[in-house]
Amino acid sequence: MEFTPQQLLQYNSTDPSTPFYVAIKGCVFDVTTGKTFYGPGGACAMFAGKDASRALAKMSKNDEDITSSLDGPSDKEIGVLADWEKKFEAKYPVVGRVVS
Repeated sequence: MEFTPQQLLQYNSTDPSTPFYVAIKGCVFDVTTGKTFYGPGGACAMFAGKDASRALAKMSKNDEDITSSLDGPSDKEIGVLADWEKKFEAKYPVVGRVVS
């Protein structure tokens, strides 16, 4: 399934009747089973419905870092993102890709 960034935003955990999705490097994961983290009030709720690549690479929860842009992160941060990507792949099903 393909999602525009605007379509992905519909899965931002504000509607409990829809699944919660987070994208990493354009790959969309269904993180609904992690609703304590990605659901309302969860520690990572700000990532739901978005591509959180830069934020995960930088280990940041700042709004300006919650983006798919990978301009600027160091090689070490790109490695951190690769680790997150592996964790997501092992734990959550892939449901699609973000397209522009």
